[in-house]
Amino acid sequence: MPNQPLPQHCPTPRELDDLELLTTGALAPLVGFGHDGSPVTLSLPDGLADTEVVELVDPEGLPLARVTTATGAVEPLTHHQYGPFRRLYLTPAQVREQYAGATFVPVTDALTTTQLDELASLGGRTVLLALVGTGTPALSPVATIRATLAAASRIGAEVVAVPLASHGDAEADHALGVQVVATYADGDPVHALPEPASDDAWPDDVAAIVEADQPAPEDQGLVLFFTGLSGSGKSTLARALMDRILEQGERSVTSLDGDVVRRHLSAGLTFSKADRETNIRRIGWVAAEISRHGGLAVCSPIAPFAETRAQVREMVEEAGGAFFLVHVATPLEECERRDRKGLYAKARRGEIPEFTGISSPYEEPDDAAVVVDTTGRTIEDALDDVIEGLRASGHLDLAGGPG
Repeated sequence: MPNQPLPQHCPTPRELDDLELLTTGALAPLVGFGHDGSPVTLSLPDGLADTEVVELVDPEGLPLARVTTATGAVEPLTHHQYGPFRRLYLTPAQVREQYAGATFVPVTDALTTTQLDELASLGGRTVLLALVGTGTPALSPVATIRATLAAASRIGAEVVAVPLASHGDAEADHALGVQVVATYADGDPVHALPEPASDDAWPDDVAAIVEADQPAPEDQGLVLFFTGLSGSGKSTLARALMDRILEQGERSVTSLDGDVVRRHLSAGLTFSKADRETNIRRIGWVAAEISRHGGLAVCSPIAPFAETRAQVREMVEEAGGAFFLVHVATPLEECERRDRKGLYAKARRGEIPEFTGISSPYEEPDDAAVVVDTTGRTIEDALDDVIEGLRASGHLDLAGGPG
């Protein structure tokens, strides 16, 4: 009887970074997830948590490793093969083979002129270890590598990329970083650069990379995400805002309205909790891709659950976009009074299961950029609150109206 294929799981970007360090030996003596209080952990879906062995794959489905769920032990299958500057992601063994005897310098941000002068004075062979994992606080990983390469060319240094992710614990992340750098250096000197002074400047070519990676708010891709109960006015507000943006004529807009998305992007999904969350994640993924290319997306699903909204925010921010959350906080009583589609009446009669606000909860956001209640207000009046919030954030100034 042929062996049954193992269940597969694609980890989060942070977990993929951790997996790469585990499989290359960069986290030695760690050999798996979740050991001895380590922040290097793996979360599996409920359906896989009791499975003995799970195959971990990249986003394209390439099997990377097998993990034993009981112990977290990892068995490598192959290495990551795709991504910008993949040629620079060397294993510790490869680094020892190519750069033994060099001085290793951890780099987490663009290097200033003063820092480069200090490195130039070291003499000998220098390797800049660009620590570029998911969630690092400075530049994006690609921009960090580009800026490090530009800096390295000025002093004749080499560059190695290391996918050292952030785990949200500064102390644990620092200890992990020290451990990983020491593994790569393997006893060779490690030179830690001091924090740059406030008046330190980047070389012109490095500054251009930083500017491109961190555009001003008005030049950034933007996702305007309206959430609220059915009948709260969120779709009407979203459409009114789109009209104002189009009238101004300075930006193109893509609408990802809940009902429209249901007919096209999410056709076939039910209104179960799982399918509703899948619908929101699909909206979020498309919106994030729009923001990645500097576009503006307007979304207006109910999106009742905080976790899923947070996932959408994370997708957008990882794509380099800005996420602007508008909570249309019209109370349930007012939404039910309006009930233009008769949905609340059907829900009260039990004809619509898991209806938000009646038989399924709505988790009010605590991270909204704007909170607006449309009760007793015109749409134009309520829209002013959103427009003012966008102007104050610097992302969009519609105060002047159409040109």
